[in-house]
Formats: sequence, C-alpha cells, structure tokens
Amino acid sequence: MYEEHEEHTVSQTGRNVAFIGLGIMGLPMAKNLVSAGFSVTGYNRSPHKSAQLAEAGGSAAASVAEAVGGADTVITMVPDSPDVEAVLLGEDGVFANAKPGALVIDMSTIRPDVARTMATHGHDRGFRVLDAPVSGGEAGAVEGKLSIMVGGHPEDFESARSVFDVLGTTPVLVGPAGAGQTVKAANQLIVAGHLELLAEALVFLEAHGVDTQAGLEVLGGGLAGSTVLARKGEGMRNRSFQPGFRAELHDKDLGIVTAAAREAGVTIPLGAQVAQLVGALKARGDGGLDHSALLKLVEELSTRPNQSE
Repeated sequence: MYEEHEEHTVSQTGRNVAFIGLGIMGLPMAKNLVSAGFSVTGYNRSPHKSAQLAEAGGSAAASVAEAVGGADTVITMVPDSPDVEAVLLGEDGVFANAKPGALVIDMSTIRPDVARTMATHGHDRGFRVLDAPVSGGEAGAVEGKLSIMVGGHPEDFESARSVFDVLGTTPVLVGPAGAGQTVKAANQLIVAGHLELLAEALVFLEAHGVDTQAGLEVLGGGLAGSTVLARKGEGMRNRSFQPGFRAELHDKDLGIVTAAAREAGVTIPLGAQVAQLVGALKARGDGGLDHSALLKLVEELSTRPNQSE
C-alpha cells in the first residue's frame, strides 16, 4: 500500500502539524514528520518531551491551544478515552482553538464509541476527524513502520495520506468513524494472545534444556513465526522488559476489547483469560514494564525455579 501512494506529497494536508502527546510512541512519530519536511509543533504534559522535539527541529508549545492554532493537521496520541475527550473538547482543547476545516487525527487507542462521539463533535464544528490507532510498538514508531487502522470518511483518509505514509507502511481505511478503534481492539486481543503463548513456549523450552535462541530462530521461520516473536522474543529470552508498550496500557486496551465483545454478544474465552493475566501483571506492580513481562507470571505459575528474579 505504501508503494502505491508514494506520489502523495506534504501539500495534501498542509505543512503545519500540531502533535499532542509526545510519549514513547508520539515523540518518534513527531520526529519522523519533522524529518519528512513537515513543520511540527508539539505539546506534552511533561515539557521535557516537547523540548526533545524542538531539539530535533520541531517547535515546543506551552499548551494545546498554542500548538493547534496554526495547524492544518492536528494529531493526538494520548493514553486513554478521557484524555482524548479532554484534549479535543476542553476549553484549551483542539476543537475550541484549531482553525476551521483542520484535519484532526486521533492516533490514540480508545473506545470505539468515544471515537464516534468525537467525530460527531468535530464534524459539527467544521473539522475533518479520523480515528487512526496504530500497531507496531516503539520500534515501529521509530522506524516509521506502523500499521495504521483508520476510521472516517474516504476523502479525509486520502487527505491524510501524506502523514500516514511517513508514520507507517500499512495505512488502511477500515470503515466509518470508530472502525479504526474496533480493528485496534482486535489487534490488541491477538497481540496479547501471542505474547502469552510465546511466554509459555519459552518457559517450556527452558524446562527441557533447549537452546532458546536456536529454538526461537526456527520457530520464527515456520507457521509459528510472527511480528510478536520477531520483536519481543529476544528481550523475553533475556528477561529485558524495558517498556516498548507498557503492560498497564495493554490492560486498558483489553478492557476495551472485553467490554466491546460483551456488548456485541461475542465470546472471547482465550482473550478473557489473557486479559486477566495482564490485569494481574499490572496489579502486582509490573504495569510499567513491557507487556512481554507476561513471562514473569508464566514462570511463577510453573513449578520450575523462577528465572526472572
């Protein structure tokens, strides 16, 4: 998809971008836009993150209102549904301060119903609104190789193409407002399942004295191979859980999945079990670790000696 649309240029959305939320994912995404020739003004509750964007060639704003004032495109990348509501609807927020007709792209992971409500509010005020959550973790954000699941109007999706083509390799319009968040919920369900099974496989291999580096190499080349295995396997082998995506955020995402499944009458027995395990990981004080720290729980539930301590 990326190769098919390389002809799209910065002029599609305008050169001026406001980026709200410069965390583990947001900061490298904003930096990539700077490198691609966009004029990026960033705002983050922790000012040192905005300063890092300024050091990379962007600009730092002291408020959301200041960041969005001159923007053609506004991107929000914040932790949860209430944060998106505050950033978009607040007095200092996007809808009250951005110029009419601006393209507003929420790339956070939030509830689909909230995404639909935000789109309605935005459209009523003359904005073009997309929900566009991403997958790929910190590495994907740094490398500009995110998968981007987009909900909204097709013409707005095409207007955002030049931004999406910088940030990811797989931008796909999956349906109307809220559809991007629904697909992201499914993504988080699959990723959690992969992580749990990878953790179980590693503990299983170690218990039998298998060289896990060689084991993961051959597993990665077969049907068991996945992006989760490729990106997370080595860190899990080495018990390195520096967060690329925090367990506490995945716990939040799985809450979205289980609630949405219940509302739709869909049974997710394996997903519900993994959601409980991720919740337990957070409850034991490990929410700030990478979600691959599910390995710690597998070890503790096993009868063999714990290797993570």
